[in-house]
Amino acid sequence: MTDHLAIIATFGVIVGFVIHTFRIRALKRECAKLVVEIGKKSENDLRQAQDERNHLLDALGDAFLIVDSDANIRFANAIARNLFSGRELVGRPVREAFLDPRLAEALLQCLETGEPVQQRVVLPQQTSPLGDLETRGINAWNIDAAQLTDSRGSKPHTRVVIRDVTSEYQLDQIRKDFVANASHELRTPLAIITGYLENLLDEGMLEDPEMAKRFLSVMKKHAERISLIVEDMLVISRLESGEASAINIEPFKIHSCIKDVLERLESVIQNQKAIVSVNLQQDNLIMQGDRFYWTQVLFNLIENALKQNLHKDLRIEVGAEETDKFVRIWVSDNGVGIPSADLPHIFRRFYRVEKHHSQMEIKGTGLGLSIVKRAIEAHHGTITVASTPGRETKFLMTLPKAEVSIVL
Repeated sequence: MTDHLAIIATFGVIVGFVIHTFRIRALKRECAKLVVEIGKKSENDLRQAQDERNHLLDALGDAFLIVDSDANIRFANAIARNLFSGRELVGRPVREAFLDPRLAEALLQCLETGEPVQQRVVLPQQTSPLGDLETRGINAWNIDAAQLTDSRGSKPHTRVVIRDVTSEYQLDQIRKDFVANASHELRTPLAIITGYLENLLDEGMLEDPEMAKRFLSVMKKHAERISLIVEDMLVISRLESGEASAINIEPFKIHSCIKDVLERLESVIQNQKAIVSVNLQQDNLIMQGDRFYWTQVLFNLIENALKQNLHKDLRIEVGAEETDKFVRIWVSDNGVGIPSADLPHIFRRFYRVEKHHSQMEIKGTGLGLSIVKRAIEAHHGTITVASTPGRETKFLMTLPKAEVSIVL
């Protein structure tokens, strides 16, 4: 009986052990399954977090890079990938990714010192990050580099922000050039006026009425030149101010505007024996714009054609035509033309194609074509110029049809 009970007890222990073993194995399987599920969830969470981070960084308006301590690019957002279009970024050293080593200098300085670095880099068109897509000439970029303080490991990563500041740089250069050129243009007539005043003050000079009259005549011309420069500068300033009052939009007949301009220039046209023709598709074409500025636009273009072509047989045409979407207005002449080297620059302030003027000759302000361009742009239009010397020079202005209407 005792042996029987012992056997039963032993069997019970064995059965309990087996059951316990199966439970342990099942628990292990459940734990392993749970570990796999936790791992997958962690991977998914990490992937989701990375996707959210990438979406946020892609939404930035500037190029954003993450660079490791060996100066290899580990991440580039959408703007950076577009900026360096056609070149692989991730995994490449920054010196290989950037065409111009000056772009990498700020970043490398940050990697070396560990201190934040901000630097403006001005590049020629050939080495712009945009590569062949760069059409703006000189381009400028702000490089902002700083180490990430929460980077894992002993060697932190560095974030780099590259911002395109070409527009601001070019505008600043225009302002500097404008101030320098304006100072020069005003200094010349002032120096002439001062010189003639000193001569007039010499003893006995006023006793010669003819000489004094000639001096005063020259001084008057140069004083008028200063007045013209100041007026033109004020016009440009007003056009670029962005003020609502700068442009007064009202309907007016383009034919009437052209007629007024030709009447103002009638004496010059007759003296040069030039022929000016008006070619309008419709005489009742109505412009929606500021007549004051359109008068200045046409006056400057026609006067330029007259001043630059003093030879006989000069023919000038002023015309306008309407298309489905645009109205085009042009001023053309058959004069000496504009050299191809000068064409890209003629709308710059104070730029002159012909620079051979005597001291006694009152040249233009050099602001006329700049005013023309700004006035056209203020009316949401564009102006282009094409020139074949000796045959035709044509200034073509294109405006949205919404800016014009026809009076029936």
